[in-house]
Amino acid sequence: MTVMSMENPVFTTYMVAAAIMVLKIMGQGWMTVFRMLKSDSGFASPEDLRSGLINRNPRADQLELNDYVDRSRRMHRNDLENIPAFLACGLIFVAAGPSHLLASLLMYGFVAARLAHTVAYATKQSHEVRATLYSIGSLIVITMAVYALVAALS
Repeated sequence: MTVMSMENPVFTTYMVAAAIMVLKIMGQGWMTVFRMLKSDSGFASPEDLRSGLINRNPRADQLELNDYVDRSRRMHRNDLENIPAFLACGLIFVAAGPSHLLASLLMYGFVAARLAHTVAYATKQSHEVRATLYSIGSLIVITMAVYALVAALS
């Protein structure tokens, strides 16, 4: 059995968790676009005020901050600050040969923490709630990195 094959249940676990997180990142981008179109506001750049098929009647106020759109944009940025580290670390963690149970707990724990963070952000929970969920995900990735480092140096 090779480590990076679907014969390895740890790699399969990584594949599932990574695919969910990639869909999360890409879906959040689409959610931001949806919110921009729905509210006809929250555009990010001056060139967005050019007339086109989607924005037929551009207005200067479309560039003003719109929390409905910007909240989704912040959620997307937060994902882009956190999920890539999991994706990279997950591969070296798989290569380190953890048990399937440990890998499942950590990887699915990260997915759960990120999805819960999204719900908390979308429902305007306090910073403490969001920070707790971020911390769980961050500590999971740190644990995976330390595990891989120890395995590599052993």
